[in-house]
Amino acid sequence: MNNSTEIERQFNRSSAGSYDQHAHVQRMMAEQLAAALKGLDGARENAPIRSILEIGCGTGVVTSGLVDTWPTAVITALDIAPGMLRAAEQRVGCSHPAARDLHFIHADVEKWSLAALSASFDLIVSGACFQWLKEPKQTLKHLRRLLRPGGKLVFTTFGPATFYELHESFMAMYREEGLKPQRHGLTFKSSAGWRDMLVDSGFSHIQEHGLLQVETYPTPRDFLHTVKAMGASTSEAAVTPGVSTRRLFAGMYKMYESKFSVPGGVTATYELLMMQAMVPNQDRDSDRF
Repeated sequence: MNNSTEIERQFNRSSAGSYDQHAHVQRMMAEQLAAALKGLDGARENAPIRSILEIGCGTGVVTSGLVDTWPTAVITALDIAPGMLRAAEQRVGCSHPAARDLHFIHADVEKWSLAALSASFDLIVSGACFQWLKEPKQTLKHLRRLLRPGGKLVFTTFGPATFYELHESFMAMYREEGLKPQRHGLTFKSSAGWRDMLVDSGFSHIQEHGLLQVETYPTPRDFLHTVKAMGASTSEAAVTPGVSTRRLFAGMYKMYESKFSVPGGVTATYELLMMQAMVPNQDRDSDRF
């Protein structure tokens, strides 16, 4: 279960220069999202996008692309971390000084969406954020309510194969130590899981795309340092009585290096998912991607 206060604290910390330095995979996901959105723009010539909501704007990489693609749209960009919002405002302010209909809001989307005006957006976008949702099914239902008929939801997130090396190394360490296994890190939903929730929330025309991206880091410790610098260090593991954190991680590092070493270091896998969905509209012919 995700604690929004802890998530805000982590991303505030990482916004102080470290996020963009380490978030190579997130930037790749942002570029893929931007490419998908440009294609979406071309498919909606008869249904212009006038109002956009971005959830988890981070340092503003996707926000800047939204302004490029839809310079006349009203864009609302949310983030749970004030530090991220400041970074996004600075980035977009420098690249698009003439942007006027751009509004940055410090908010937790799961709470903010409860009171937001129905049918107020043509497009909702989110990059590498939905894995943090505490109640994703309920949030998707609220986001559907916020979209106008024919409106689109497009988001990227991480799939269950993400960091499988880390999870296998922890499990191997627990078995060797004779300890009860604990899950470390977030549990990521599959594309099928997201599809089911989208259908249950009333979306249609669902498309999904997946990609495995394997990164190499000098050591397991360097990999975890990068994850922490990106603000993504929340763990679901409980404290193991009588066993120090130092001992747990020393054992995990040993297992990781023995199982996942390659020339130049160790591997870490990211499963990247992109989901696209639409609010049904029976009255228009432009209800397709």
